[in-house]
Amino acid sequence: MQRTLTLPALASLAALLFLGTGARAADCPAFLNHDFQKLHSSQSVNLCTAFAGRPLLIVNTASHCGFTPQFKGLEALHRKYGERGLVVVGFPSDDFKQESKDQAETADICYINYGVTFTMLAPSAVTGGKANPVFRELNRRAGEPSWNFNKYLVSGDGRTVQHFDSRVAPDAAKLGSAIEQLL
Repeated sequence: MQRTLTLPALASLAALLFLGTGARAADCPAFLNHDFQKLHSSQSVNLCTAFAGRPLLIVNTASHCGFTPQFKGLEALHRKYGERGLVVVGFPSDDFKQESKDQAETADICYINYGVTFTMLAPSAVTGGKANPVFRELNRRAGEPSWNFNKYLVSGDGRTVQHFDSRVAPDAAKLGSAIEQLL
């Protein structure tokens, strides 16, 4: 038997779906509720709207760093845990003087050289008084990155932040264990 929905029923369903999404976004921590331009794109993303309730692995990246090959491992984490809810977000930054001045070059390094498919944002500051709002809070809670490719594992409710420095590779057992516990 085929059922059809009336216009009022469709409107009610749409309102419920909208409220459900809004409730999740409303529960999102304020430090994530910001719009960021995507890397080499005119599109932007609001971390709350896009990823509310999902655990995040936030990484400060640089395209000309000795740790840049970690992009492959971060992509592997994205593929391994993405279906279970983990979101990997890269924040390129020139705070340590190793990011390209050209977003097109950064995009090529990420997307072409390393096959990155996870969310990459336009370059921004991650340390000091000019740090973007996400990193201002991460720095307050867990400490500033001392170099590129610091990893911050943030629980879905934003209450828990774990910090892993640059030397902790994406395939490190302690990072994998922390992700598993969060999922």
